[in-house]
Amino acid sequence: MLRKLRDIQWNRVLYFTLFFIGVIVIVVIMTIVGKRDEQQLCKEVKIVIEGTEAFIDQSDISKLIAQNYGSFVGKKINGIPFQRVEKMLKKLPYVSDASIHADMDGTIKVNIDQREAVMRVINKNGREFYVDPKGLKIPTTLKYIPHIMVATGNISEGYNEALDTVSTTLVKDLVKVVEFIGKDELWSNQVVQIYVNADHDIELVPRVGTQQLIVGSADSLEQKFELLKTFYTQIMPKVGINAYGVVNVKYGGQIICEKRGNWSFSDDQTKKIANNTL
Repeated sequence: MLRKLRDIQWNRVLYFTLFFIGVIVIVVIMTIVGKRDEQQLCKEVKIVIEGTEAFIDQSDISKLIAQNYGSFVGKKINGIPFQRVEKMLKKLPYVSDASIHADMDGTIKVNIDQREAVMRVINKNGREFYVDPKGLKIPTTLKYIPHIMVATGNISEGYNEALDTVSTTLVKDLVKVVEFIGKDELWSNQVVQIYVNADHDIELVPRVGTQQLIVGSADSLEQKFELLKTFYTQIMPKVGINAYGVVNVKYGGQIICEKRGNWSFSDDQTKKIANNTL
């Protein structure tokens, strides 16, 4: 008998014993936690809104949830339809993403990512809408007006409903121009608005000067803006800020400057212009 006891591998017995005890403990804990979750009540709702815009705030989200699902506080957490709430929030035109979850202490957290507007469009009929980086249309609101580039003029594209996709090449080009300007500190400071003229060419409205800066379309933007930079750094200092009424870079590799009707150059200015390669 003693010999048989000595032959038993007690380390294995101990291992399997501890293993089964561990399994039992886990099952017990999960059962307790499960029962606790079934009874867990919502103690608080925290709403976190991310993004640089301020189209919506915590109050807007709280009111919307209360109108559709009532107050969460005091309700059993397992009875709150998290997925339906998320789906509802994601349909909001100013929301790019939404998630909702509960912590162990009974706090429900609602996380909102706001949609970003890159451009405001006012079409030829006076209809307004914002455009986001994905080319989706966002409705305007009197509650919040973002400090972004405004495009006006001969723009025919309208607005039917929130999150429609931009459809015309012109508005797509306008977005590209705005994004290009936004990445350059010089042009971000100098260009204050975008205008589409009667020929459907894109013009830039400058902060300094009154020239029509015509870029045409969004093709070859880097080259076109480099030409405009040449105008400001090499041509304007020689002739003065008011010499030219139109600066056109829509044609590849060229700067076409149109003199103002009542402007005349001195002999010295004419020589300087002639020595400058346009």
